[in-house]
Amino acid sequence: MQFGIFTVGDVATDPHTGRTPTEHERIKAMVALARKAEEVGLDVFATGEHHNRPFVPSSPTTLLGHIAARTERIILSTSTTLITTNDPVKIAEDYAMLQHLADGRVDLMMGRGNTGPVYPWFGKDIRDGINLAIENYALLRRLWREDVVNWEGKFRTPLQGFTSTPRPLDGVPPFVWHGSIRSPEIAEQAAYYGDGFFHNNIFWPADHTKRMVDLYRQRYAHYGHGTPEQAIVGLGGQVYMRHDSQDAVREFRPVFDHSPVMGGGISMEEYMRQTPLTVGTPEQVVEKTLGFREYAGDYQRQLFLVDGGGIPLKTALEQIDLLGEEVVPVLREEFAKNRPAGVPDAPTHATLLAAREAERAGTDEPAV
Repeated sequence: MQFGIFTVGDVATDPHTGRTPTEHERIKAMVALARKAEEVGLDVFATGEHHNRPFVPSSPTTLLGHIAARTERIILSTSTTLITTNDPVKIAEDYAMLQHLADGRVDLMMGRGNTGPVYPWFGKDIRDGINLAIENYALLRRLWREDVVNWEGKFRTPLQGFTSTPRPLDGVPPFVWHGSIRSPEIAEQAAYYGDGFFHNNIFWPADHTKRMVDLYRQRYAHYGHGTPEQAIVGLGGQVYMRHDSQDAVREFRPVFDHSPVMGGGISMEEYMRQTPLTVGTPEQVVEKTLGFREYAGDYQRQLFLVDGGGIPLKTALEQIDLLGEEVVPVLREEFAKNRPAGVPDAPTHATLLAAREAERAGTDEPAV
């Protein structure tokens, strides 16, 4: 099972000090978080994609390419790649290039984003959101898997004899997760292709997450990719930890209260009861996270948000230290217990390449 962190890259005011970092400081902080995640033994660093303030990660491949040059092992992912408003040709080429630079340590999480105005900014209509996601991803898959593509669709100019460059590393495209919080059509899309489904459930109750994951698992089996238990599932979470739970609550409450998403409604305690948010000790984070399996089944990837809402870099790095030293080792051991043998690990470039070579050996197809 893979464990890691994700960031949305928001530039927010620290509610304790009133200080707001500059965009430069926030971008550099994201690099520091990724390097710390690798240092403490986490498996994945993921960044969102946004094109509006207060967010800064408008160019994930630039950020991840820089991080690739400063790390050796950690998988570099997106927590959203906007499949709706980005040109699938540009996605195919940008992420293949990143895949080469990172020696295969790359995967993507496709999503529609959460900002309506981004559609007209990139010449699209938000009412076409689902159809854009479906058509653009169908083209992206072909661009990565076919050397010459002839294509015509509704939302972009046709392609005639087009070859996307560079080709994917070793002829193996990056693994794709489809990220969605509320759209069953995206769970269906992930199931249809046999891709991963990432339910970033940080703002939603467990019963909603269960419905979405169950739908994906059932449709994954329907399309003949394996049993429901073999479907590839990822979950999000948000944590704030101190060794004294009262310290954690005291420090995080202003972050919660000032949050444009979490604050202003129910209490933090009720919010924690309903959602994956955990504010407390490392032991409480372990207990809460292990409970995700009760409604999502045995899954493959768990990512935590540790840096949003104005949390300063020093504090976010402390959270990653606690994850690496006291949380993730226990989670690895506990999640491995009673895990059925047929439940696969999350795909990586190495495992996808090995599966491709095994398939070719079985059909006597010459290797590239």
